[in-house]
Amino acid sequence: MRCLNEPIARQANLEDNCTGHFWEGRFKSQALLDEAAVLACMAYVELNPVRAQIACTPEKSGFTSIKLRVKAALSGEQPKQLLPFIGNERVHQPKGIAFSLKDYLILVDETGRVIRDDKRGAISSSAEAILNRLNIPAANWIKIVAEFSQLFRGPVGTLQELSRYCEHLNRRRRHFSISCEHMQSY
Repeated sequence: MRCLNEPIARQANLEDNCTGHFWEGRFKSQALLDEAAVLACMAYVELNPVRAQIACTPEKSGFTSIKLRVKAALSGEQPKQLLPFIGNERVHQPKGIAFSLKDYLILVDETGRVIRDDKRGAISSSAEAILNRLNIPAANWIKIVAEFSQLFRGPVGTLQELSRYCEHLNRRRRHFSISCEHMQSY
């Protein structure tokens, strides 16, 4: 990442006539081990501007992909520059997120209403059905999306996926297993 970041930082500093780090913190990479982890991380990022009260709704944020997704969804499409949501198909699955765009937008919208202190809401039964498919209780989902960067310092996924990941890397200990307990029902 240093090799990628350095030329970008040099160019940006030249353009802005300044010096210093281009990115505030160091690059951080986490393995997202399953669909629920990917969706939770996406929702966390999409809701950062809402949480920071930079945007009042996810689709009004100019800093995340959800604005592009909503704009495209209004015309019945998906943004070409983003990995598409392909629904729940499993046979001959094309490359994409195996979740429907509509369900994702509902889930992010309702989660955003819950995490804002000034806009308290609740997860509806239709959004709770989405969470049931992911096998994540609503209370866990809210905690995961609101506190993703604090909860997860390593791989993110269910304990079963964490075990597979550790086995694949020939690791005997499952570090971060306590964090991964948030990703599943008990």
